[in-house]
Amino acid sequence: MNVATRLGAYYFAYFAYAGALVPYFSLWLAAQGFGAGQIALALAMPQFARVFAPALWGWLADHGGRQREIVIFGAFAVLFGFAALYAVHGAAGVALVMLVTSVLAAGAMPVVEATALAVTEGRAGSYGPIRLWGSIGFMLAVLGTGAWLDHHGADTVLDIVVLLAAFVCVAAFGIPSRPKPPASAQGERLGALLGRADVLAFFAACMCMQAAHGALYGFFSLYLEAAGYSKAVTGVLWTLGVVAEVAVFLWLPQLMRRFSLRALLMASFACAALRFAAIGWAVDLLAVLVVVQLLHAATFGSFHAASIATVHRLFPGRVAARGQALYSSLTYGVGGAAGTLMAGWTWGALGPAGSFAVSALFAAVGGLLVAWRVRV
Repeated sequence: MNVATRLGAYYFAYFAYAGALVPYFSLWLAAQGFGAGQIALALAMPQFARVFAPALWGWLADHGGRQREIVIFGAFAVLFGFAALYAVHGAAGVALVMLVTSVLAAGAMPVVEATALAVTEGRAGSYGPIRLWGSIGFMLAVLGTGAWLDHHGADTVLDIVVLLAAFVCVAAFGIPSRPKPPASAQGERLGALLGRADVLAFFAACMCMQAAHGALYGFFSLYLEAAGYSKAVTGVLWTLGVVAEVAVFLWLPQLMRRFSLRALLMASFACAALRFAAIGWAVDLLAVLVVVQLLHAATFGSFHAASIATVHRLFPGRVAARGQALYSSLTYGVGGAAGTLMAGWTWGALGPAGSFAVSALFAAVGGLLVAWRVRV
């Protein structure tokens, strides 16, 4: 099995696990009797862990040459962490388990991303056809879990998450070790890169994008349930976004040859502002929800691909894993935690429509930051 296939298998398994976790774990938390604030706190724990943990794992990956071992360790941390929730009761206990699990697992995905980009070096957009297997895994898990939950209780979400986490452990053994780049590929020192205005503006924009997704990832499924949609319809709506995401990854080679990374980023932020505003004010219109879910092609698909390509360009050679780790820390850590906690507060203070309006505002600010300073 070649390296691209093994990476694709890992992406498939990892995002299948995420496809059960992201849309439906809030339903499991609600089934335990937790309120919106407690749910937001538990869901924010992975983002809190990403604020600091990926930096350590990135340093180990760049200096220790243990990329494969970090991925395997992270996979088993997820498996045992979620299995521990069977024995944990109370919001504080669940939040603590989520935090510890996320710290231990935080190094895996930045290493996999850096490895995938190293494998596809010099072939514009070739990352997409590998990464799309993650989107396919996510889509199948969302559909399957949604259909299952229409006939079984939300308590079974944890069973599905643990089962899929076991498959991630198997796939992790297929990740290759990324060879150390030659000394000539060192590039700038990390400290100098972090002092550049374009790098700071890029990271700030990425944090805004992930903060904008807080209401979507934390409360979209609950919002749809309150609006009267079945769990199967909820699964279909999540899946539509992933189908659009798969299409973007398939067309990524052509997109990256035709458009600059800056243009792709700006288009992604514009679509995000439109998407979140529409979700907040048109939840009763299924046709509108279908259209805005297709915008996931931009708000995650093209945004993610353009972002990690930008990181790879800004952080070359021996700082590659640390660059991806910083991207993970700042975007999904700082931005994700802020967005989740903000959504937990605005959901009660402003209502769902107001919460998604705040999300749209964050996306607009991110787009302005890219237009102001980022040149890639």
